[in-house]
Amino acid sequence: MDQLPAAALLQPALLSVIVPAYNEHEVLPEFHRRLAAVLAPLPLRSEIIYVNDGSTDNTLDVIRELRANWPDVTVVDLSRNFGKEAAMTAGFDLARGDAVVVIDADLQDPPELIPAMVEKWQAGFDMVYAQRTVRDGESRIKKSTSYLFYRLIQRVSRVRIPKDTGDYRLLSRRAVTALNSLREQHRFMKGLFAFIGFPQTAIPYRRDPRFAGETKFNYWKLWNFAIEGFTSFTIAPLKVATYTGIFTSLVAFLYGMYVVYKTLVHGESVAGYPSLMVVMSFLGGAQLAFIGILGEYIGRMFNETKRRPLYFLNAYEPSDSTAPAAMASAWNAMAPTGR
Repeated sequence: MDQLPAAALLQPALLSVIVPAYNEHEVLPEFHRRLAAVLAPLPLRSEIIYVNDGSTDNTLDVIRELRANWPDVTVVDLSRNFGKEAAMTAGFDLARGDAVVVIDADLQDPPELIPAMVEKWQAGFDMVYAQRTVRDGESRIKKSTSYLFYRLIQRVSRVRIPKDTGDYRLLSRRAVTALNSLREQHRFMKGLFAFIGFPQTAIPYRRDPRFAGETKFNYWKLWNFAIEGFTSFTIAPLKVATYTGIFTSLVAFLYGMYVVYKTLVHGESVAGYPSLMVVMSFLGGAQLAFIGILGEYIGRMFNETKRRPLYFLNAYEPSDSTAPAAMASAWNAMAPTGR
């Protein structure tokens, strides 16, 4: 085995911090100030990877201004808005750290938890996730639906997805390598994090209100996000459709036997139109609902078969301290871009 140079053996580990950002120009300066203050005293080298997910404000300009004053900042600009899951994937693809942290830019998740995550990683855990105990600044409806979602998907999924846990976490290099091997189109990242396994532990924390700007998740997006989670990591809806169909058929058969008996023994008048309409409406509605469930799964299969790239790069500007210019040129030549 070739020996590493002495300088490489003495070099501290590298920590990569991925920050997906979409229209976050108001909060980024304060976020970066707090993150830099957290990273500075750590006995690790660091890189901060800001992924601009097709922002329509001046988020990209703010990120480039941060890079001009901070040599450890990497700029990743996607060709359009691909969504947070794709933006995180781009960050994981480009991160070179021995450990990688992913955190939102809205300061609801405090960067001050990172040192505790690093300690857990150094103790041997491949994944350290932040688990919310209190969610300040969120409506009662959002808190309730989130509470129910995590507990329901944990019950029906074969993969144990930690409850009350978002994307804020640290992953070891081998966990990132495993995660990057999963290239499915419909990326429910919380499920993918749980799917790869490896030793994991939680750090409880109190989630703060958003520092500035507006949330990008309205109730419609959260509903679609929940559907994504269920269809990606469980076939329980299909089983419900099957069992409901069997039960409905059994009830209809018994009711039919009752109608035949009643007609033969007691005779039957013309009356019965209301009950017939109720039964037909119920069966028609149930059939349409379950056809819709089948459509959700078939649509996802259709998207997977196309095997389109998960994202396209418009620009990649690596940090000065962790990537030579030759690496940036090579990557921009190989990676799919929007140009």
